[in-house]
Amino acid sequence: MRLAMPITPSFWFDDQAEEAARFYVGIFDDSRIVHISYYGEAGHEIHKRPAGSVLEVLFELDGQPFTALNGGPLFKFNEALSLQVMCETQDELDYFWARLGEGGDPRAQQCGWLKDRFGVSWQVLPHSLIMMMGVPGSAGSERMMVALLQMKKLDIAALQRAYEGA
Repeated sequence: MRLAMPITPSFWFDDQAEEAARFYVGIFDDSRIVHISYYGEAGHEIHKRPAGSVLEVLFELDGQPFTALNGGPLFKFNEALSLQVMCETQDELDYFWARLGEGGDPRAQQCGWLKDRFGVSWQVLPHSLIMMMGVPGSAGSERMMVALLQMKKLDIAALQRAYEGA
């Protein structure tokens, strides 16, 4: 019998794992640093990290577990993977857009997507977007998509007006 295990996203940072985890934990409710582990002397010839520096940070965002690893400059984030933050209200969407975007790349903002200061891509979206996308080819969905493609941070009311043809 196999026990169900959660899927835990893992981030590879050069040396910003703890800084990033603390940044994210400061944004989302019900979030915390769970554990921090440190490099020792073992394997120094491979990882080249000073003993006592942060190796890995286990943290939770809104109850979802994540791992952040300081693995060096070998790998970089890109838009092929992003994290979605689904919002109920414009105030909630504005909050997450502003906080996650602090120090990020403003050129990497389009259609609800943004890139944070660590290079991680996020989608800050309203729940209502799923319904408005509806049936492909429907007039409301087509109008909404035209409006969405003009936006950086999403405007829920404007998307709804476009969907309704107002």
